[in-house]
Amino acid sequence: MSDRALGGLPPGMATGIAAGLGAGAFWGTTFVAPLVAPGFSSVDYTAGRFVACGLFSLVWMLWETLRSAPNRRGGLWPSGAQALAALWLSVLGYTGYYLLLVYGIADAGAALPALIIGTLPVWMMLLGKPVHLRWAALLPGLVLTAAGMALMMDATAQEVDPVGAGHFWRGVLFAVGAMLSWLAFGMLNARWIRRHPEVKSTAWANWLGLSAGLGGLALWLGWGTGWDAVTSRPGFGAFVFVCVFTGIGSAWIASVMWNVASRRLSTSLAGQLVVSETVFALVYAFAWSGDWPGTTQLLACVLFIGGILASIRAHR
Repeated sequence: MSDRALGGLPPGMATGIAAGLGAGAFWGTTFVAPLVAPGFSSVDYTAGRFVACGLFSLVWMLWETLRSAPNRRGGLWPSGAQALAALWLSVLGYTGYYLLLVYGIADAGAALPALIIGTLPVWMMLLGKPVHLRWAALLPGLVLTAAGMALMMDATAQEVDPVGAGHFWRGVLFAVGAMLSWLAFGMLNARWIRRHPEVKSTAWANWLGLSAGLGGLALWLGWGTGWDAVTSRPGFGAFVFVCVFTGIGSAWIASVMWNVASRRLSTSLAGQLVVSETVFALVYAFAWSGDWPGTTQLLACVLFIGGILASIRAHR
């Protein structure tokens, strides 16, 4: 079925929207990962996740090299300039972002960092608006998203335990730092892949993943827990599972999906889809804790979804 047949969307838009939502579903798992395997340091989570991503990317690149004809291998491995771009962008969107996020979750819990990251759609819509699109067209999506955030933050603030408030606000600062890091990545990554249409989405995901793997290894060697100490801790099997799942799923697969969305959608619309990460993260967090969301939280999620639909309509 063509994109035109899917709700009358312009060619390519339906695919981009589906890819952006898929990336959000995978990204949302990172907010509950430290809760699934507690007792490990933030550096260990970050390093393990991206080493797994880097190894997967390397195996994929080697496999594609072996199965490709010699004259078609040029686009599988990066040039020096491409490798440098992948390296510094991987710090913004992968290792640096996730390290700050895990620190934020450790100090402030999973819900509030998820909401802070959830402000990304607003910033990306404001900074990435297409020149031809009127601000009035974006206003419904912005208002709905902002209203959802206000409701969710109010509900979360009521649940904050005042004991250890110093750690809580430190976690908020870490989460804000993570949001700013990924905001820079989202804008710069979209610009890079649009300027290099010859680079396939999977190839760029591999280069970013391999760069993130090297960064994760450097983090672990410099600040991580020693190998013997990590392997002897209770829950090591769950820790390995979390690292592999988030490394392949929410890093590599989500990266491919996000690259597809970034190629097919404007930065403002792709950015709006990031709010799906917040919705999925909250669903996962509530499912893990066994609690039902309150009325305010449910209404906020409805507003988030309404914001996505309003933004899609504005960009058609």
